[in-house]
Amino acid sequence: MNNIQHIDTISHLHTLLSEEKPRHPLITIIDMDQVNNSYFNAMRMSAGFYSIFLKNKNCCRLKYGRESYDFEEGTMIFIAPEQVIEVALDESAAFDTQKSWGLFFHPDLLKGTSLAANIRSYSFFSYQNNEALHLSEKERAMIIDITDKIDYELSQNIDNHTQTLLVSNIELLLNYCIRFYDRQFITRKVENKGILVRFEEFLINYFK
Repeated sequence: MNNIQHIDTISHLHTLLSEEKPRHPLITIIDMDQVNNSYFNAMRMSAGFYSIFLKNKNCCRLKYGRESYDFEEGTMIFIAPEQVIEVALDESAAFDTQKSWGLFFHPDLLKGTSLAANIRSYSFFSYQNNEALHLSEKERAMIIDITDKIDYELSQNIDNHTQTLLVSNIELLLNYCIRFYDRQFITRKVENKGILVRFEEFLINYFK
């Protein structure tokens, strides 16, 4: 149970999930309803890339840092590279026909873009935030529309515009999500920072 499964690359992820070769080496969208999630049950794992999930019905509990992640119906979660999560599936969860997906992108995709320098400003990628983003139907539709644009771009041949269009849509998605988080937490009291959060901030400042 102490072992951590590390998923290095997008191609590695596709192999573990028995998916076809990714359409782009640094980014992918996976239909989570078609994945055999039991492979990850009771597993501790980390990845070398950013992970964003939009889920339908209650399906699992995640342990993120030392806290349980609130991951319920119609929610999104955000995981940064090298962060460790632990999955516990809820086998009694009901099936929902609403779309569920995972968006995964490697930091190398962001190289040379403004998002590479700014992505740490999106606080939902931090251990400090252990509550999922709960979406309204209108917000969910907005997020799915942006993801469909990313999916469309992935279906095109890679050219000189590919990176710009992919990263622009990722940044647009993140900007909407930070707005939705502000709406969600506007009336909530800010909790004291735990030691893991303070240690993470110390490392960030040290490397800067």
